[in-house]
Amino acid sequence: MEAPAETLADEVVTLRRWKPEQLETLAAVAGDSAEHLGAWMIWATYGYGRREAADFLERSAKNWADGKTYDFAILAGEDLVGGAGMITHPDRIEIGYWLGRHHTGRGFVTRAAKLLADEAFRLGAPEVEIRHDEKNLASGAVPARLGFTMVGEEPAEPPHAPACAGVDRFWRLKRP
Repeated sequence: MEAPAETLADEVVTLRRWKPEQLETLAAVAGDSAEHLGAWMIWATYGYGRREAADFLERSAKNWADGKTYDFAILAGEDLVGGAGMITHPDRIEIGYWLGRHHTGRGFVTRAAKLLADEAFRLGAPEVEIRHDEKNLASGAVPARLGFTMVGEEPAEPPHAPACAGVDRFWRLKRP
């Protein structure tokens, strides 16, 4: 599969491939939201700072080059509001996302997920998947709004973030 475009946008959000020069901004936004994010995402459970941001950006660049994952900053105007990405699987693309605590409830993640799903289909993916913990109702509302179908649940791989039940729900959308 070819790599996705490095920038995707609609009239509200822009998804831009993460770049090393975003280190300080990523550390600030994710760090300020670590308590909010850490309830659901193990990578933020014990805080998030410059070192974690640098490690992420390094992994992101390597994974992009290897075709494993494609990670994007979510921007509203020029403001970093969160992150989203595509994880490649042999038979589908999985989408993941997060938002900073001051940016929830405005539709940014729904728009980002739609942009990523559209790009996955453009690249030839037969279906797109979104997974979330069964207790994370806000994350589950995104695929529901976008017309995905919940197709099952399964135990999540540990470790689990504190608010998680440890059961992943997964939703799929087939290429139109």
